[in-house]
Amino acid sequence: MKELSGRNLLSKKADSLKPSGIRKFFDIVAEMDDVVSLGVGEPDFDTPWAVRDEGIYTLERGKTFYTSNAGLRELREEICRFLKKRLGVGYDPVQECLVTVGGSEAIDLAFRALLNPGDEVLIPEPCYVSYTPCAILADGVPVPIPLQEKNEFRLTASELEEHITDRTKLLVLPFPNNPTGAVMRREDLEAVAKVCLEHDLYVLSDEIYSELTYTGEDHVSIVQIPGMRERTILINGFSKAFAMTGWRLGYCCGSSRILSVMTKIHQFAIMCAPTNSQYAAAAALRDCYPEVLKMREAYDQRRRFLLHSFRKMGLPCFEPFGAFYVFPCIKEFGMTSEEFATGLLKEQRVAVVPGDAFGQSGEGYIRISYAYSLDALKEAVGRLEKYVAKLRGGS
Repeated sequence: MKELSGRNLLSKKADSLKPSGIRKFFDIVAEMDDVVSLGVGEPDFDTPWAVRDEGIYTLERGKTFYTSNAGLRELREEICRFLKKRLGVGYDPVQECLVTVGGSEAIDLAFRALLNPGDEVLIPEPCYVSYTPCAILADGVPVPIPLQEKNEFRLTASELEEHITDRTKLLVLPFPNNPTGAVMRREDLEAVAKVCLEHDLYVLSDEIYSELTYTGEDHVSIVQIPGMRERTILINGFSKAFAMTGWRLGYCCGSSRILSVMTKIHQFAIMCAPTNSQYAAAAALRDCYPEVLKMREAYDQRRRFLLHSFRKMGLPCFEPFGAFYVFPCIKEFGMTSEEFATGLLKEQRVAVVPGDAFGQSGEGYIRISYAYSLDALKEAVGRLEKYVAKLRGGS
C-alpha cells in the first residue's frame, strides 16, 4: 500500500511527540524468551472477587447503557464518601466529581480545561510519562523541575520558586511518585502550598498511588492544606490500589467551575466511562478496602526485600515509601540508563526501565517495579547481582 504523504497530512504538534520511553523499551522485550520483566507498573493481583462479581451481575442484569456524562451517581457518591473518610475533605458528587477513563484521561482533561496557549506547566521530574505530552497537546509549555536524590526526590518550596515565571499557571504534583516511590510529607506540602498561594498557581495532584504508602502514616494530600482545595484538581483511580488496570476507570474532584469544563470536554470526546466498570468500582469502594490493605502489606514485603538485596550487592538506592517502584542508582558503572538496562536485558534476561524514560533527571537510575511475585523478584535479583558483579570486574 502506498505510504500517505504531504506537508499538511499530520498535526505538527502531535507528530513531534516522542513515544513513551517505557513502551519503546518493552517492544524489545516482547520479542525475547525467558525474560523476567520488572518494568510494567501493573499489580500482579487479580481484581478482588467482590468487584468481579458486581461486574458479572450488572452484565447479567443488562446494565449496559450509558451513564450520565459525569458518571454513575452511585459511584460519584461513593468516591466522595471515600475521600471524606480518607482525607477529611468534602466534595459535592454532583458538581465536583467526574468519572473518567482511567486517571490518564483526567490528566488530559485537566490540562485542556485550564491551559491557554503559552501557559507554563511546572512538572517535577522524574515523573510519569504522560504529563509533558498532554501539556503540549493542550498548547501549554512544560517546564521540568529536576528533583534531587539528596531530598529523597521530594519537591521543595525553593525548587518550585526557582522555576516560576509570569507565565506559570499550573503545578503538577505527582506523589506518591512514579518512578521514584517518593512521598511528600505534610510539612513539604505546606511549604509548597504557601508558594502556590503567593503566586496564584493551580495544582494538578495525581494521587493514583495514595493507598500504597509505607510510612506507617496515612497519605497526605495538598487538598488538606488550607486554601488549596479550591485551586487543586485531585486525580485518582482504581487501577493501582484495587488492581483494576483493565477496567479503565479513574476520577477527579475539584472546583465546580473547573470540573464543569472538564466534563464538557469529556462529553464530546468520550461520552461516559464504561458502565460496567463504574458499577464494579462502586463495589470496590464499598467492600474491598481490606483487600487493598492486604495487597499493600504484600507490596511492602517485596519493597523491603529489594532494598535489603540492593544493600547486600552495594547498589545505592534511597528508601521509597510509596507506589510500587524502587529507583536504584547505577551511575558508578559509567553507563547511561538505557545502556545499563539494555545490557541487563541482553545478558541476563531481566527487563527494567531506564530512568531517563521519566525525564532527563532520571538519567543514572533504573526503575524496578515490585508489582510482581517474590519468586520473580528473587530470580531477577540473582540475575541482576551477576550483571553488577561482571560490570565491577568480577567473574
